[in-house]
Amino acid sequence: MNILFIHQNFPGQFKHLAAVLASRGHRVTALTLRVKDRTTWKGVDVLPYGIARRTEQKMHPWVLDLDSKVTRAESCYLAARELRDQGYRPDIIIAHHGWGESLFLKDVWPDARLGLYCELYHLTDHPHMGFDPEFPMKDPELEKLRIRMKNINNHLHFDMAHAGISPTRFQADTFPQPFRDRITVVHDGIDTDTLRPDPEAEFGLADGRRLSRADEVVTFVNRNLEPYRGYHVFMRALPRLLRERPNAQVLIVGGDGVSYGARPPQGTTWKQVFIDEVRGRIPDSDWNRVHFLGRIPYDQFISLLQVSRVHLYLTYPFVLSWSLFEAMSCEAAIVASGTPPVQEAVEHDRTARLVDFFDGDALVDQAIDLLEDAESRKRLGAAARAQIFETYDLRRICLPRQLAWVDMLGQRPM
Repeated sequence: MNILFIHQNFPGQFKHLAAVLASRGHRVTALTLRVKDRTTWKGVDVLPYGIARRTEQKMHPWVLDLDSKVTRAESCYLAARELRDQGYRPDIIIAHHGWGESLFLKDVWPDARLGLYCELYHLTDHPHMGFDPEFPMKDPELEKLRIRMKNINNHLHFDMAHAGISPTRFQADTFPQPFRDRITVVHDGIDTDTLRPDPEAEFGLADGRRLSRADEVVTFVNRNLEPYRGYHVFMRALPRLLRERPNAQVLIVGGDGVSYGARPPQGTTWKQVFIDEVRGRIPDSDWNRVHFLGRIPYDQFISLLQVSRVHLYLTYPFVLSWSLFEAMSCEAAIVASGTPPVQEAVEHDRTARLVDFFDGDALVDQAIDLLEDAESRKRLGAAARAQIFETYDLRRICLPRQLAWVDMLGQRPM
C-alpha cells in the first residue's frame, strides 16, 4: 500500500509504526515541517512543506488557533497537490490532525482512507477545565466558549475520517460520540528491551561526578517545566525533601518553554518563577544537590531513569507523558499524582504510590518512605515493569495492534 503520514514534527508518535510499515514493503511517505530538504528516514520518504509568510491581519483572539491550523492546512494541501500532480496516490493517510495539517487532504485524494491520531478533545467541565485554583480564569464562562472554538478543527476532521487511534482510554474518552466509537485505544508503545533496569548504570553530572544505583537519586522529568506537569507543586516540596534527605541528589529534566497552558509573566520562565519562590528556603549546601539538566540526549535520559531511586511524576488531567511509562519500564519506584490519566496506568501501592496532585507534603512523605524502604521500592518497580511489559510493550503488544488498526483502516468503508 501507499501510506502517507502527516505530522509537523515527524516522526513524532509515528516513529515506530512508520518505520515498521516501511520495513514490511509498503511505500511510506511523510509530509512534515521538520525537514528543509527531502530525505529518507528508516525507509520512509520524508518530504518538507513550508508555510508561506502572511501579512498581519486583525482577527478575534478566539480564532487565532483556527487561523494557525488553516494556515498549516493550506500549506500542506499545496504540497500534497504537487505530489498528486506527480502521480502519487496514497491508499491511506495517517495524520496527527491536532495542528490542522490534514484538513484539506481529502480534497486532494478523495478516495484515500484517513486515520487520525486522536490526542485530545478539549472539554470544559471539571477537572478538564479549572483544575488548578492557583491559576484561575478571568472569566470562566467566556473561557468555555474559547475552548469550544478550539474543537472546530476536531469537528471538521470527524466528517471525513474513517477511524481514529488514541494512546489511552482517558484521551479517547474526551472525544464525543459518535466519533468515539471509531477510535481504537492503542498506546504508542514502550521499548522494554531498551528501557530496562541496569544495576551497573551511571549518570554523569556536569561537575564530573558519576551517580549510580548506590546513590540516593530522586528524579523529576517534564518536556518543559510548567504547572500543567506539577512543577510548582514539586518545587514547593523541594525544600523539605532536601532538608530531610541530606544525601539526596535531585535530578530535574525539562526545558524552559511552555508546552501547555498559560505562559509565565513576560520576561521570565515558569522554571525561574518557582526557583525564585523557594530558593530563599534552601541553604546553598542543599541547593548544590539540585541539578537542572535541561533537555538531555535519550541515552542519557535512560541512564537517568536507571539510576533513579525514586521518580516523581505529576500531571493535570491531561495527555499522559511517555516519561511515566519509561520510568516504569526501568523499574523505577514512582510517586505520582492520583489524577485520572495516571490512575489508568498505575495502581496505588501496586505499581506506584499515588498522592493528591496539590499535596506537596504527601509527595515528600511517600518519597521519603520509599527512599527508606528498599523492599517496597523493589516490589513497586518490578510490578511497574511487569505492567508495562503486559500492557504497553512496543513489539509484543502495541505495534501488532497498531498494524491491525492500519489493516482495518485500509479495508474500512466510510
